[in-house]
Amino acid sequence: MKRLLFLLFLLPLNLFSQTFKFAQVTDTHVGGATGADDLRRTVLDLNQQQGIDFVILSGDVTEFGSDEELALAKQILDSLHLPLYVIPGNHDSNWSESGANSFRKVFGAETFFFEHKGFQFIGTTSGPNMRMSPGQVPRENLVWMDSIFSAHPDQQKPLIAINHYPLDSSLNNWYENINRIKTRNIQLALCGHGHQNHLYNWEGVPGVMARSNLRAKDEVGGYNIITFSKDSVFFQVRKPQLKTEDPWLKLAMQKINPQSSDQVKRPNYSLNQTSSAKVVWEFEDHGDIGAGISSDGKWIYTANTVGEVYALDLKSGKKQWTFKTGGKVYSTPAVHKGIVVVGSSDHFIYGLNAKSGKLVWKIETEKAVLGSPAIEKGRAYIGSSDGIFRCIDVKSGKINWTFNQVQGYVSTLPTLADGKVIFGSWKNGFYALNQKTGNLEWQWSNGHSNRMFSAAACYPVVVNDRVFIVAPDRFMTSINLQDGKTIWREKKDEYRVRESMGLSYDKKLVLAKTMDGELIGIPNDANSMDVSWKAKIKLPYELAPTAIFSNSKYIFVPSDKGLLSAVDLKSGETAWQYKISNGMINPPFILKDKVVVSTMDGKIVMLTY
Repeated sequence: MKRLLFLLFLLPLNLFSQTFKFAQVTDTHVGGATGADDLRRTVLDLNQQQGIDFVILSGDVTEFGSDEELALAKQILDSLHLPLYVIPGNHDSNWSESGANSFRKVFGAETFFFEHKGFQFIGTTSGPNMRMSPGQVPRENLVWMDSIFSAHPDQQKPLIAINHYPLDSSLNNWYENINRIKTRNIQLALCGHGHQNHLYNWEGVPGVMARSNLRAKDEVGGYNIITFSKDSVFFQVRKPQLKTEDPWLKLAMQKINPQSSDQVKRPNYSLNQTSSAKVVWEFEDHGDIGAGISSDGKWIYTANTVGEVYALDLKSGKKQWTFKTGGKVYSTPAVHKGIVVVGSSDHFIYGLNAKSGKLVWKIETEKAVLGSPAIEKGRAYIGSSDGIFRCIDVKSGKINWTFNQVQGYVSTLPTLADGKVIFGSWKNGFYALNQKTGNLEWQWSNGHSNRMFSAAACYPVVVNDRVFIVAPDRFMTSINLQDGKTIWREKKDEYRVRESMGLSYDKKLVLAKTMDGELIGIPNDANSMDVSWKAKIKLPYELAPTAIFSNSKYIFVPSDKGLLSAVDLKSGETAWQYKISNGMINPPFILKDKVVVSTMDGKIVMLTY
């Protein structure tokens, strides 16, 4: 590849007296076809190199973030003789059966900061947290960055920032990271994710993407050796056990201009000024929120990835209590007769006093509990990552029954209908259990072997004696509620449905959002994917799997960029829109003339309209 020279620096920087080099390994995807073998070869090669001071592994360590894959990756990396600094990527978190909790346990942390020969290095997580959406530096990581910079006030030390994603719009809050690192003497921002060597300019910050460690179609994989000299830094690809290639990139070491103009358009909130939706109150968490909201009419209940379950006053948004679990929480709390039921990635299901937040009971599981509880007649139905689905008495915490044949892990909210509990799992399992006994009524399969096509994130819609689902394979399916047989299953290129779906208030239409940002409706008695209704809304490219909810006036359409749209069911017109943040919208809580909604970056607002 041709050598490149980056010339966007404006202010001089004193020459550095020490030289050093380190290795950047990225996108190892252990668990994929050749991931483990390629990483073993790289570790062996690194142990034979001279003069490399440390190794940075910049994310996507594993293919699916499973406990088994993480253990294998750690086993391979334990034979590395050099200091290792590692952060997770989207593959380590988005499909993780542990809710990204195991990554922290296995590698000790999900961020890093250290100083080496006068340089500072800071590494952050990039998500997305458990749910398909754009990447995101977690809110708790940003709070952590602030504390690190506060504890290390010398702004003149050169800084190298590392994130799995590029610092551009592929991260929904890229500007939050850039704003922070530009307060320092930032020299470089390194990333992986794209599986290729490439030079970028991220708002004046030179950004360097590194190739994947995977061999792909080559004989062996590879990594980058990064060398800092007195006045420059250069990048070389190392082919393990074969050769070190000539430098493909050389950058001058100079201080950047923090006032460099934006290359990527930042979020625009101007539409809120004319929106008919108005904020009643707002709350900002110190962590990400990957859960929905429930309410007892007085307070609302939700949870964050710091591991906290908490209550806010419905009228004012003021926090009433907090209960700390031992792991990240993605489970949407459900409340019933003074008891809040919620799962945590710390391997427990909790029953909390709704008034005080104090522990009433807890149930230990073998793995993380990422599923949300559905409650009916005093019983909570909830799935976990240990292959077991549980029915729990809400008052006592006693387990009424278990079903232990779930393939993969459960991260969804089950649907309760016709005496059945209906849900999908992340190994292409889809089940209907008897609510009273837990016996399997029927099981349905989409025929895929790739678990990424599982109907595991959607909230199944049940209407007219049928179960409707959508999945990442972009098929919509109608299943007979009584016997689990497929009524119809269809994929339309012009309507690329994925995971976001719901039911119209009058129950006549099954709603689905497409990846192209459209909202469509299919009659509940249709014998094919007959799109008989289409909203007059066109969002940008969409990945948010969040369920769609409606009331007698509007259909509330979530987006992966923090935009909530209210669509009139009769006309299909967009009645109003409100941009809450630039993070993905979680399942909202619908009231008569208000809606409470949270976004993944920790914002909660009540809107009136």
